[in-house]
Amino acid sequence: MEKQAHILVVDDDREIRDLVAKFLKQHNLRVTTAQDGREMKRALEDWAVDLVVLDVMMPGDDGLTLCRNLRATSSLPVIMLTAMGEETDRIIGLEMGADDYLAKPFNPRELLARIKAVLRRTNVQESTTVDLDNVDCFRFNGWEFRPEQRELRTDEGVLVPLSRGEYELLDTFMRHPNRVLNRDQLLDMARGREALPFDRAIDVQVSRLRKKLKDDPKNPELIKTVRGGGYMFTAKVES
Repeated sequence: MEKQAHILVVDDDREIRDLVAKFLKQHNLRVTTAQDGREMKRALEDWAVDLVVLDVMMPGDDGLTLCRNLRATSSLPVIMLTAMGEETDRIIGLEMGADDYLAKPFNPRELLARIKAVLRRTNVQESTTVDLDNVDCFRFNGWEFRPEQRELRTDEGVLVPLSRGEYELLDTFMRHPNRVLNRDQLLDMARGREALPFDRAIDVQVSRLRKKLKDDPKNPELIKTVRGGGYMFTAKVES
């Protein structure tokens, strides 16, 4: 890898943390470790981390909760570590926004391969950091969205009016493209539950937003429905 990616390993088992850290460092990765959510939060505040390896079963806030909280504010890639045979944890982890999962016990080489694959997929090595809070304009599939002005325009410059809920939802999709977001995440990310107070309100808003974007609900190209997962905005977003 051209850039030495920084990996945060979060696991309450010290032996596993040390083993994984040692192995990843031997393969040109920078590693920070944390034993719980508190240390994880501190590490994320102190360091520019490229990917989080997060154990599911931990005291206090478990990995699923930490993943969900992280997804509410960040698109940082996450690989979940789950107990062998815990299929439910793996499914929920992916629904919470994890990019991949690996069952324990695991071969460190497989973890390394998955880390590299996720980093390639999310273009961490080549990407430059963008402050999405200060983006003036997002462009996708000929559309132009200006969050500060709350304006959505066609490629011909025609203004398309958006309700508050439609605006909040589109703004969330712009900041988290190509990522599966479940209803709870969308409720939390769309400026809180005041804008969209009920789970099924998300489905209604998605349906309305698709109509505004002329996205065929029977064969959507922009907002894909992920069975058992939620929704994913699949268009290439430029800022």
